[in-house]
Amino acid sequence: MNAEFNKELKSWIIALISALVFVFICRNFIFTPVKVVGQSMQPTYENQDRIIVSKVGQIKHFDTIVFHSPIEKEDYIKRVIGLPDDTIEIQDDALYINGHKYDEPYLQEKKKHLLPNQKLTENLKIKVPKGHIFVLGDNRQKSRDSRQLGCISEEAVIGKAIFRFSSVIENY
Repeated sequence: MNAEFNKELKSWIIALISALVFVFICRNFIFTPVKVVGQSMQPTYENQDRIIVSKVGQIKHFDTIVFHSPIEKEDYIKRVIGLPDDTIEIQDDALYINGHKYDEPYLQEKKKHLLPNQKLTENLKIKVPKGHIFVLGDNRQKSRDSRQLGCISEEAVIGKAIFRFSSVIENY
């Protein structure tokens, strides 16, 4: 009976260690949970939303990413507007990437509430350097993004947001 107990205990220890190794690998190399802090991505993401960030895959225009802030010990979530070597231009709240105009449907709700002659984003033109990306928050009037931080190093990117689960879960 003692040998049988030891065999069962060994089996449970191996299963537990395997599970911990699996979680460690997944969290450090494949995906990680992140909590949204602030209003900069409203209405896409709300303050205190929890999201899953994928650490694998290529980042594309308009992906929502999480990255290490270059000015403080926080992580930011923003939308990728420009990739390396892109020329980004915003004229009268219209976005141009390499001379092509792009619609930004995630800004429509904010645009409805603007006063006459008011803009979400000041006019700008920038060439994104190699190894960097240009990011903006969806809540352009309340976002600290590449307009203030400059282009973000690709090395600072943690990953892209792939799944959101409601902050309501936190209350249960």
